Amino acid sequence: MTPLPSKAEILAFLQDNPEKTHKRDIAKAFGLKGAQRIDLKRMLKELEEEGHVEKKRRSYRDPETLPPVTILLVRAPDADGDLSARPMEWHGEGEEPSVRVLPREGDPALAEGDRILARLTPTPGEEQDYTARMIRRIGHAPTTILGIYRKGSEGGRIMPIDKKADRQWVVSLGHEHGAKDGELVEAEQSGPKGRLGLPKARVTQRLGAPGAPRSVSLIAIHQHGIPHEFPPEVLAEADAAKPAGLSGREDLQHLPLVTIDPADARDRDDAVLARADDAADNPGGHVLWVAIADVAHYVRPGSELDREALKRGNSTYFPDRVVPMLPDRLSGDLCSLHEGVPRAVLAVEIRIREDGSKLSHRFTRGLMKSRASFPYEEVQAAMDGGPSERAAAMMDEVIRPLYAAYDALLAARARRQPLELDLPERQIVLNEAGEVTSVDFKDRLAAHKLIEEFMVLANVCAAETLKEKKTPLLYRVHEEPDPAKLESLREVAEGAGLTLAKGQVLQTKHLNQLLAQAAGKDEAELINMSTLRSMSQAYYGPDNFGHFGLALRNYAHFTSPIRRYSDLIVHRALITAHRWGDDGLSDDQIERMGQIGEQISDTERRSMMAERDTNDRYLAAFMAERVGTELPGRVAGVAKFGLFIKLDGTGADVLIPIRTLGGEFFHYDRESQSLMGSQSGRVMRLGQRAVIKLSEAAADTGGMVGELVSLDEAEVPRGPSHRPGKPPRRKQGAAKKKSAAREKKLTRVRKR
Repeated sequence: MTPLPSKAEILAFLQDNPEKTHKRDIAKAFGLKGAQRIDLKRMLKELEEEGHVEKKRRSYRDPETLPPVTILLVRAPDADGDLSARPMEWHGEGEEPSVRVLPREGDPALAEGDRILARLTPTPGEEQDYTARMIRRIGHAPTTILGIYRKGSEGGRIMPIDKKADRQWVVSLGHEHGAKDGELVEAEQSGPKGRLGLPKARVTQRLGAPGAPRSVSLIAIHQHGIPHEFPPEVLAEADAAKPAGLSGREDLQHLPLVTIDPADARDRDDAVLARADDAADNPGGHVLWVAIADVAHYVRPGSELDREALKRGNSTYFPDRVVPMLPDRLSGDLCSLHEGVPRAVLAVEIRIREDGSKLSHRFTRGLMKSRASFPYEEVQAAMDGGPSERAAAMMDEVIRPLYAAYDALLAARARRQPLELDLPERQIVLNEAGEVTSVDFKDRLAAHKLIEEFMVLANVCAAETLKEKKTPLLYRVHEEPDPAKLESLREVAEGAGLTLAKGQVLQTKHLNQLLAQAAGKDEAELINMSTLRSMSQAYYGPDNFGHFGLALRNYAHFTSPIRRYSDLIVHRALITAHRWGDDGLSDDQIERMGQIGEQISDTERRSMMAERDTNDRYLAAFMAERVGTELPGRVAGVAKFGLFIKLDGTGADVLIPIRTLGGEFFHYDRESQSLMGSQSGRVMRLGQRAVIKLSEAAADTGGMVGELVSLDEAEVPRGPSHRPGKPPRRKQGAAKKKSAAREKKLTRVRKR
């Protein structure tokens, strides 16, 4: 009779034959028959209890290895375009094994979140633990749900926090992941959506109490998929970085460069200096220095830091936290231009004529030492006659020359006429507990505008230099507005008694003329908002189509490499163009420049949406105490389903559902952005003054709902009061005639 194998021999067999894990495979391998199979079953049971193997159905395998055929979740491509994946199930005690997906010709394109059935091959000694060949794609990433878990007798339900969500999700027993009643959870769809009944979900992550401090931004982070925790290898790479020295750099430490930032700034990536130009060829001119942290020295192409920075694309800013693009060792230390500390920079020296036009510029890779870190308010107070002690000591050498250069650039700006929107930036102020104490609008000081104007000029210099040297880069592109959107803007302007020039090639000066007409009037905010909505969305791309809003032919982002990957690309391009080192653009980045531009344009939009949703939730929490009160505002949006009223003071948007406007039918005109009552003929349009009664403010979704009390000081009937119907035929005909004329006009514009 064949002797029984030892436990060690069984484990060795399972490790060498991961595809033969069934009990009969093990018995056959060792020639076990009859009663010996009972002994084998006992030994396998003991191995399972000891944790050496796990039983899945009738198969046994080492829990520290993956089965030869398994289901994988595809990750996002890395900086080299390679795909990796993670196993959907991992029961080992060690780190989850790494898997690289090797696509074959004919395989479908895979994206992050796809699930595949794959055959694995162990790769001991390699960078990854396994390689995978796809057998078939099982499906795309399941629907992700973020919501409040409500416990029931048999499982529970998830109440989505997305204000656009129209239904709840059922969580079956065993799929709660330990969630408690009232907790914020992340879940995924656990089965197909049926036509009847509520869809099913399984909880994948518990996120704590929804009302806890900092949970508002946490909701947005998870809802929009923003990476917010740095992997250990990224942190290790950042922690290993050392300060750059003077070798290979121009010594700029003698220059009185200063940083000017918000009072609560943690990172300072730009420094400035201006002085009178004493050269004979530039009478009355200025020399301006803009020095930017040399992030490229620390974040090399293809490094772990680089991969993570590209994945994030940019930093994301919330009222209670920042999700940075780079770890704090870089963003808050080595790449931050702290006062009195030598720091590596890429700097541009710009010569400006007396009239503000640029005479020349040159770039250098240098080492600087900031003389002072000023907040905006301190610099402005100094120029307004109330300097602090340290500002007073630097008035003649630093502060006055900065404003003199700025005054010259203002003259050039007036000639160029970039778009002059007047849209105050809202600021949500929190206390230490994370509660909203006030909603204010930030002051726009001359000190803010000074820095902005200097940064714009430095960005222009970077784009011009790289264009001249024929070096690949990412431009910041802002194309001309769509003709249809301009027609809508023209409609809004005409409704407010204003005019927008037509019959000529649109330039920013024409829009500025419209904005000037509206300045000081009740319609000013409406016209500014409508002008902003008519603009195309800016993006990053390797082709230069100019920047319409700034009225510039050549423009690239250069001045914020700590928080924008686009600027890091431009820094590397400058390094390559000037042959300053081996940390410039890689060949792979040059080949993938268009793809990188698309990716970071997407991450920028992702951050904008997350920041907006967070502000909406904070505003709703702030306004919750005002439910039931009447509040003034203005119609800021019109849709088929109702009106949006922007409240005075806070700038909060409140939805007025169309069902609360009376029982009559309302005709929606997209072009003129208006609603017209079928029986009353009452017209509701953008810009009208309104008083609303706030009826709901949901902090978990950020949604606010109200009832319209009055419009342009005229009382509005509420509730079902009129018989539904269509607009009068005469008014329908006029509307159709107007739409047809507008379409004919747009057709002519498109043909030109």
